[in-house]
Amino acid sequence: MRRTTAAYVAPFVVFVLLMSGLPRLGIGPELSYPIRTLAALGAWWMLSRGLFAWRPRQALGSIALGGAVFAVWIGPDLLWPGYRSHWLFENVLTGAARSTVEASWRNDPVFLGFRVFGSVLVVPVIEELFWRGWLMRWLTGSEFEKVPLGAYVPRAFWVTAILFGLEHGPYWDVGLAAGVAYNWWVVRTRSLADCVLAHGVTNGCLAAWVLASGAWSYWL
Repeated sequence: MRRTTAAYVAPFVVFVLLMSGLPRLGIGPELSYPIRTLAALGAWWMLSRGLFAWRPRQALGSIALGGAVFAVWIGPDLLWPGYRSHWLFENVLTGAARSTVEASWRNDPVFLGFRVFGSVLVVPVIEELFWRGWLMRWLTGSEFEKVPLGAYVPRAFWVTAILFGLEHGPYWDVGLAAGVAYNWWVVRTRSLADCVLAHGVTNGCLAAWVLASGAWSYWL
């Protein structure tokens, strides 16, 4: 059981620990993001391959959901300029919606390639394994493998959604909406591949938006 838990949890934990630990070693975001992306990918390769089938059951629906979550993500800032500067979103607990990507790295193709690769292909996998593959089931029963993927238990559903939202700092409100959407989708499809696809589409659209519009604050 411990080994199985590690397979779902370790890639995400590696990514998060390096996200907080590398800056303390004086490593800037231009290097820390590639390092933690490759480390999380390595943890997935060693521990987590084969945990779910990669073929989504409802690919078109997953793509549509991912696009809808993207629209929800950027919608408030487009409709109400200055929305994100309200104290509910910028405070000592959530931080501020300011990018860590220095201006000098915003045209670097290698860094941007790593950032897009991590956002679109790595983060959706490791986050879906952790949040909906493991936590949502573990909150239902400690022997989580006995809990069917997508089983609906209100407490597990909402705690997972709330924690997923809080993970996104000053974007906790739209993060919560995304958590609810992805949780609902795993309940509906019973497929982690569909959640990974939806999540990847959201992140891909967001990456395209950042690069096209210069809205770097979405890349914290």
